Amino acid sequence: MKKIFFFDRDGTLIKNIPYLNDPNKIEYFPDTVQTLKKLKSLDFEFIIVTNQSGIPRGLITTEQLNSIHKKIREDLAAHEIEILDILYAPYGPKSTHSWRKPGTGMLEESFKRYTIDKENSYFVGDNITDIQCANNYGLKSFFLGKDKIEKTIYIDKLSDISINV
Repeated sequence: MKKIFFFDRDGTLIKNIPYLNDPNKIEYFPDTVQTLKKLKSLDFEFIIVTNQSGIPRGLITTEQLNSIHKKIREDLAAHEIEILDILYAPYGPKSTHSWRKPGTGMLEESFKRYTIDKENSYFVGDNITDIQCANNYGLKSFFLGKDKIEKTIYIDKLSDISINV
């Protein structure tokens, strides 16, 4: 069974650039690669789950989104970090589609695609909907740089992730 760290994308692995539509504008946090390497050394694999409301708003195309995800995979592969999967919800904030966080559809799909050890998997996000998604699915979570308002572990930066293996 796979131990997975689920990551939100914008504001978590990369800096939040509203409606990012150009892969050349991706900016990583200073501790992104270091943290992923540390977690990889503990036998974790990585899945990105991201809401992308820019698609229905016409601010980003599916092709642009795919090129951004391709670049993220390539950038991290250069550091011997593989992203197992990237799932996205192309729905606006008022959508009730199960894939849009805090819905659990992207997590459910991940568990269908892969044999995942739920007890030893985690979710990291910077938005309340990320943590609600994790809580709704029964995953432990890390809330990146936010006030303490949900059942989770609070961290100021990615490298603050600490788990007992």
